Amino acid sequence: MDFVQNFPFISILLSLFSGPLTSILNGKWAKRVNTLVITVIGFLSGAVLFYVLGTGEAFVYRMGHFPAPWGNEIRVGVLEGFMALFFCAVMLLCMLGGSAEREREIEDSKQNLYYIMVNLLLCSLLALIYTNDLFTAYVFVEINTISACGLIMIKQNGRTIEAAVRYMIMSLLGSGLLLLGICFLYDLTGHLLMSNIKEAVAELAATGQYHVPLFLSLGLISVGLAIKSALYPFHAWLPDAYGYSTVSSAAILSSLVSKGYIFLLVKIFYRVIGFSVVCDSKVINVLFVFGVIGMIMGSVSAIKEGEIRRMIAFSSVAQIGYIYMGFGLGTEEGIVASVYHILSHCATKSLLFVAASGLTDASGGSRKFPDLTGAGYRNKLAGVAFTVGSLSMVGFPMFSGFISKLLFAQAAMEHDRKMMITLVALAISTVLNAIYFMKTVIRIYTPAAKGYAHPDSRRIPLGEQPDKNLALVFFILLNVMLGLNSEPIVELIRKGLGMFS
Repeated sequence: MDFVQNFPFISILLSLFSGPLTSILNGKWAKRVNTLVITVIGFLSGAVLFYVLGTGEAFVYRMGHFPAPWGNEIRVGVLEGFMALFFCAVMLLCMLGGSAEREREIEDSKQNLYYIMVNLLLCSLLALIYTNDLFTAYVFVEINTISACGLIMIKQNGRTIEAAVRYMIMSLLGSGLLLLGICFLYDLTGHLLMSNIKEAVAELAATGQYHVPLFLSLGLISVGLAIKSALYPFHAWLPDAYGYSTVSSAAILSSLVSKGYIFLLVKIFYRVIGFSVVCDSKVINVLFVFGVIGMIMGSVSAIKEGEIRRMIAFSSVAQIGYIYMGFGLGTEEGIVASVYHILSHCATKSLLFVAASGLTDASGGSRKFPDLTGAGYRNKLAGVAFTVGSLSMVGFPMFSGFISKLLFAQAAMEHDRKMMITLVALAISTVLNAIYFMKTVIRIYTPAAKGYAHPDSRRIPLGEQPDKNLALVFFILLNVMLGLNSEPIVELIRKGLGMFS
């Protein structure tokens, strides 16, 4: 076994044990450890990705070197290595972009607690990406939930505590359904390793045995993970959680937490149930319907909002709808489009939240649209960054959102019955996206009339927020890279999905 094959397991252990380490450190040292851990894991993930690209095949790492059913496995292919690297990069930029707000909004005695939650969150995301064991995935889904809840309520005010309670209630409901589905699958197949379950499911599907329980378990798992990833109408917790938590928390929650659950669902479709069996079950039709509704209703809710952070939060509901709509097409091209949209949404939504914080800093801390008038002039880099993110969400060429919508449209053309619905939904959602994002861009570049600006508004020079500005620059570059260099990434996704099978 090559030494690089140990890196996924080392990454999980490193992020897991860095949590207890930061608990005995003060805030500044906890921050340094957290930054170091994310950076090191990013390099390890990059090494894993290049190794798998070089060998051209996935590898399995058995923890303790015990075979199934006693041992636990990590399975790593191209897509797993790429997603781990991408998640680390986005998390590092989210933490960098919100560092000033964290120090200002979180009590000194709780600074290290915040980094414990971030380290555990990274650990759970890596485990969801790499694990080949279904019950292990469930365990880390719960760790992910608890960590995310801690990130929401760390500010300890009424809004964030209420949001954390809502999030916990909905997450427990989703977790319960997920656990029931896993229990049914274990009862039907006698296995917890994903590859072993797939072999047993293929036999059941071929013989027609336990047809109803099998598809019931698939439905429970799909609905459970849909609830946890805030698919409409299970999104009630999301606006407050994203809107009133710290900037880093909002960016991480919107870009990474829900995507970890969705990536797990993709693995279950391909590696546990088998994509052909999933398509035959008609569960994807339900996901398609709710995805299309979410695309429209999330945008309608965003238009009604009067605060920039909550508007961006409701936009996430619409973007989650895009991903499930792609699943609902029931084709490999639809899955490719959805996975690419995960990357696009990670890069763009984090950019929007960090940029929005820069605009509010220049507007006396107010998030209300009237007070943001002219904010693009008072904080120029934040204004440019928010414009780039907005254009990407609308689907402007050259940015990642355009590629996502193009891939969805191409995938829809392969499906006779769902083609027209998908294309119409894409068109309506794009128009709605343009209404609320371009309205905001116009406002931040409309000069504030004398006497109407927020009394505490001020011009923020480029040198005042170096961490945030650096994060914004890298987020812009990441978005443009995804928009202008999409072909190799799409091919990598296709190759990774092939390794799943």
